[in-house]
Amino acid sequence: MEILRAEQLSKSYQMGEIEVKALQDTSFEIREGEFVVILGPSGSGKSTLLNILGGMDQPTSGRAFLRGEEITLYNEKQLTEYRRNKVGFIFQFYNIMANLTAEENVELATEISRDPLPIDEIMEAVGLADRKDHFPAQLSGGEQQRVSIARAVAKNPEILLCDEPTGALDFNTGITILSLLRKVNRDMGKTVLVITHNSDIASMADRVIRMRSGRITDDHINENPTAVEDIKW
Repeated sequence: MEILRAEQLSKSYQMGEIEVKALQDTSFEIREGEFVVILGPSGSGKSTLLNILGGMDQPTSGRAFLRGEEITLYNEKQLTEYRRNKVGFIFQFYNIMANLTAEENVELATEISRDPLPIDEIMEAVGLADRKDHFPAQLSGGEQQRVSIARAVAKNPEILLCDEPTGALDFNTGITILSLLRKVNRDMGKTVLVITHNSDIASMADRVIRMRSGRITDDHINENPTAVEDIKW
């Protein structure tokens, strides 16, 4: 079943007299439960695309749908509700509150969502049950990213959007985080979309979408995804 669809999405920015085309006529479909990697170099348009799909930016033209409902028609109030309840965000730099414990950071997200999951279960699932009372300064980078994942998942969103989730981590920690995202995908049934410039990460995906210069250059199903532990970069 289709969960997310983009139709001819384009985004242009005006920089003085120059028009920058960040996204050009981008179309694709993502099925429920897929682990999707959008792959491309810096400046390829993948972050712009993620921001539109996440309701944080509007396209210049084109449409985007979640479960058949056009999110690109939403007003500001509807977009706020969409971000709160339908989408979980995971970023390269964890964006967690320094003055709150790991558990409190996750709790903060559940307080604004409509149908949150039990916090204790999520903290256990991401391997932080014994670290939940620690502040971010007391956690490693990998543990802080686990908090970020827990916060996103606890909202019980329709889809997880991940922007370079391993970009600030060393290889071993990055593999651990990818394993956790795969676990969320398979065990919890969450659709996961990861954008990255790292081509090796794409090997673990169910679907790979390649971008360059604001356009999709390839969109294919990966018939034999690589086990996370076998990824090398």
